[in-house]
Amino acid sequence: MNAHLRRAAVAVAASAMAVSLAACGQAGDSGESTSESSPKKGDDITIGLLLPENQTARYEKFDKPLIEKKISELTNDKAKVVYANAKQDATQQSQQVETMITNKVDALILDAVDSKAIANSVKKAKDAGIPVVAYDRLAEGPIDAYTSFDNEEVGRVQGKALLEALGDKAKDGQIVMMNGSVTDPNAALFKKGAHAELDGKVNIGKEYDTKEWKPENANANMEAAISALGKDKIIGVYSANDGMAGGIITALKAAGISPLPPVTGQDAEISGVQRIVAGEQFMSVYKPYAPEAAAAAEMAVALAKGEKLDSIAKSTVDSPTTQDVPAVLVPVVSLTQDNIKETVVKDGVYTVQEICTAKLKAACDKLGLK
Repeated sequence: MNAHLRRAAVAVAASAMAVSLAACGQAGDSGESTSESSPKKGDDITIGLLLPENQTARYEKFDKPLIEKKISELTNDKAKVVYANAKQDATQQSQQVETMITNKVDALILDAVDSKAIANSVKKAKDAGIPVVAYDRLAEGPIDAYTSFDNEEVGRVQGKALLEALGDKAKDGQIVMMNGSVTDPNAALFKKGAHAELDGKVNIGKEYDTKEWKPENANANMEAAISALGKDKIIGVYSANDGMAGGIITALKAAGISPLPPVTGQDAEISGVQRIVAGEQFMSVYKPYAPEAAAAAEMAVALAKGEKLDSIAKSTVDSPTTQDVPAVLVPVVSLTQDNIKETVVKDGVYTVQEICTAKLKAACDKLGLK
């Protein structure tokens, strides 16, 4: 895709997000709600926020403050947000839900460590009259609402980018697929989308599901793949996110593979963006967190107040346990060297100064990042 088309894609995604969020803040007349007979509440509400881990930079840097800010805006600074991070421990997260129930929060925003394991906790919250908004990952159990990105599309975007990077050499060797954790339902969707693009067009030499999304596990898997396939046979790597891409690239360098094959990523982490600038990582998937966080806040506040969601959630999704869950799905953008300025810099995620360290000055100058 050329730079003009990438700019158009960014503009389309931005427009779609504006449309999807334009109705936020309005009370609807139909859709999911809390108990019909319960009295409606004012702005003096308490929202529980449970995020899954702190290894990925996004949760503490973006999601938490964005959600807190939006809830504050929606409630005239009267709402209280009670926060906990599970640090990748599903058992601890279940205990955190119990604490939220004990504290009688009015609604819960939940990003599950393990989407299946949390189902019983979601049911307990529901039984206690606490509506649950599944955030970023589709938790099982009787959830009331869901917001995330179009996760199959994330995989398709990654797959398309890898094919673009390989060009007419797509079948000249083998690629390695480094998928995410099996406990994360999004990982299965990323994988499905990527396979939809890659199957039949490349030779997949090795494929891994990476435990807990950890970079060190991706690094170990990549070392095993290099040993099994031979360092001269690997022409590309599908990596489901930026953290793992870092571990993969470290393994490729340690094996003396040069030039590096194209490696995908996701989340537009600062280290991933810097590797893209340096030419070590081919792409990442930029997921604008502000509209996702805003949608979660809108739905949680509405549910806490006993209001309907039809004016906020324009889509529905099905989980393995719950059908027709009201949902807001946010578009994503392929981030490469060509559109760093038009995406993460323009949206204020990072400044050029944050990206362009002294070591990257020449590479940044070449890309017009000044």
